[in-house]
Amino acid sequence: MNLASLDIFRAVAAARSVTRASSVLGRAPSNVTTRIQQLEHDLGVSLFARRSRSMHLTREGEIFLAYANRLAMLAQEAREALKPTAPAGLFRVGSMESTAASRLPPVLSRFHGRWPAVSLQLSTGATRPLVKAVLGHELDCALIAQPSGTIDGETIDTGFDSDRLDGEPVFREELLIVLPAGHPAVESAADLKVATLAALEVGCSYRGVAELWIRKAPSVFSVQQVASYHAMLASVAAGNAIGVMPRSVLDLLPGGKVTGSYSLGTVDTLLIRRHGETSPAFRAFREMVTVGGA
Repeated sequence: MNLASLDIFRAVAAARSVTRASSVLGRAPSNVTTRIQQLEHDLGVSLFARRSRSMHLTREGEIFLAYANRLAMLAQEAREALKPTAPAGLFRVGSMESTAASRLPPVLSRFHGRWPAVSLQLSTGATRPLVKAVLGHELDCALIAQPSGTIDGETIDTGFDSDRLDGEPVFREELLIVLPAGHPAVESAADLKVATLAALEVGCSYRGVAELWIRKAPSVFSVQQVASYHAMLASVAAGNAIGVMPRSVLDLLPGGKVTGSYSLGTVDTLLIRRHGETSPAFRAFREMVTVGGA
C-alpha cells in the first residue's frame, strides 16, 4: 500500500467508475483496475461492489475510505510543514444552504480572484451531516449553525464535538418563524393558527430550534419536509404552514416581504475544522469569511 494507491482508491470511490476515475487521474483504465485489485489483495477484503458499469463501496470500503482520507491529509500536512506553500489544490467546503445563498457568493468570488490555484468544492447540507462529513475527513471545513443556550431547558444536538473539532463564529443570523400573510401577530407558539411546520431535512439546526419552540402550540404540529427555502416559502404562502429560516434568506426570496414573521433570536454560524488541522487554503478561506477578510 502506498499513497499513489490510496489516491487511486479515493478517485474511484468519488467517481464510482474506473473509467471516470482514470480520466481524472490521467491513467489507463486497466492500470486503475490493477491497482485497485492489488490494494484489495493486500487488505484481504473487497473494497467495491461491482454493479453493471457502476462501482459502490462495500462496508469495508466505507471504513477504509475514512482512513485513506486521513492518510492523504496527513501526507499533505507533512509536505506543508517541510515546505510551506501558497494555497493550491482541492479544498472541500461544506455549508448550510442558507449560508451558501446569503453569505458565500461574495466570499467565494473574492477567494477565487485571489487564489485561482485552489479548486474549491462546495457541498451543501444540514448541520449534523456537515459535522459528520468533517469528522469523517470528507470535508476540510464547514459552516454550521450552532444554537447557544437552551430552549425550554433543552439543547439542540448538532453533533459538534469540541474535543475533536475547532469552531469559531463567523456570521450571526436572526432566526425567524415565517407566517402566512394575514396571520395574527405572534407572541409565542400558543398564538399559532396553523398546525404544520415546513422545514428542511432532519439534522437542520434551524428545524431543531423551531420544533422545540412549537411544543407550546395549542395543537399537535406535523412537519412538512421541503427541499429548499423557496419551497418552504411557497408552503407558507399557501396559508397552511409556518416556516423557519434566517432573515438574511427571507430577504432574498421573492415574496418574502409580504409574509409576517416572529423572531426566535440569533444563532451563530460557526466555521469548523478538525482539531489542530489547517492548511494554506483553509487559512485563506478563514480570512475571507471573518470580518478582517470581508
